[in-house]
Amino acid sequence: MPQNIAQQGFIGNPRALAYQKRLYPWAIAKLMPNMQRAIVCRFRSRSDADGHLLCLRRLMPQALLIIVFDLQPD
Repeated sequence: MPQNIAQQGFIGNPRALAYQKRLYPWAIAKLMPNMQRAIVCRFRSRSDADGHLLCLRRLMPQALLIIVFDLQPD
């Protein structure tokens, strides 16, 4: 299940935000021009990300979406 970090009250606490990102390392990223990417949503498991990616590709066939393991060091 994707997590909306802003709804859980993690905006004011950067340590809690970093911990939250470590809990959900798999992400769906939208590829944008100039080698940029925007994280669309995060998941705990690769299989959850794969399932949501299939749905997103049906809803937005023109978007370039990939699954990334986005675990950033502290």
